[in-house]
Amino acid sequence: MDLEAVRTFVAVAEAGQFQKAAADRSITQQAVSKRIAALERHLGARLFTRTPRGAELTIDGQAFLPHARELLRVAERAVTSVRTGRRPLRVDIIASRGAPSGMMRGFHRTYPEIELDVVWLFDVETAVAAIRSGEIDASFRAVAAPGRPLPEDIESVRVFDEPLRLVTGPAHALANARSVPLAQLTGHRIWMPGIVPGTEWAAYYDDLVAEFGLTIEATGPNFGSDALLDTVADTPALATFMSEQTRLVWPAGHGLRRIPVTDPTPVYPHSLLWHRDNPHPALATLRAHLTATAAGHDAAGTWVPGWVIPR
Repeated sequence: MDLEAVRTFVAVAEAGQFQKAAADRSITQQAVSKRIAALERHLGARLFTRTPRGAELTIDGQAFLPHARELLRVAERAVTSVRTGRRPLRVDIIASRGAPSGMMRGFHRTYPEIELDVVWLFDVETAVAAIRSGEIDASFRAVAAPGRPLPEDIESVRVFDEPLRLVTGPAHALANARSVPLAQLTGHRIWMPGIVPGTEWAAYYDDLVAEFGLTIEATGPNFGSDALLDTVADTPALATFMSEQTRLVWPAGHGLRRIPVTDPTPVYPHSLLWHRDNPHPALATLRAHLTATAAGHDAAGTWVPGWVIPR
């Protein structure tokens, strides 16, 4: 199948006009017509109907369009496969202060010769779309939320279980505890304005609340971690959860406490996601590095949500 004809078909479908598609592709309208006619002969089906407004997809054209786009994506990945040695490994780490950032810094220290591009994408759907399009090579995620499994062409491996800590101000009722059993947090207000409905971390905390009867509030605007710590330090009735490896500069004079949570310890399950056909040579190196340095999963005395599948 002629990929230029397929590419032209997609251009016409998106433009809705042969003339506009020709301008977008920098070719003549006659060339567009010839490519579409050749593709229709190859497929044995008519793909467009001419109308006063331009060109409309037929039923067969509508059926072919998603497959045509996938053909072009596969072709792009095939071209990329012979160029990967000349481009950086692009990895989404969600945020600059979290555990994935630390894991990638460790990888860079071990393999300084591998060129890296680090990006920050918001949610798992955006990350998966970027992986499938080839925009990025891998992403750190909590796999997927319940009812939203990963696509079949996306692979994942659990790389790190990160314990949560309770953060309180000096006047909080639990401020002087050396550790806090999870059940003892029932009735205490845990404020986490960074929880965004529909995200994988929102699903994680929803499960935590449902299983242990906690009170987690996500009200109010999210002004960032500095404002969160200021409020927790000044409000005896509030505490927050923070991952063990979150890197912050603790404000001087706040008297903040970061207290281990036990019996069980809730851990946030970080997984690495990538496309099964991605040929970037450094991707295999990254996966091997993370496997070698990963802590044990589902350790005794820890809790993860039931929808997380270790792989």
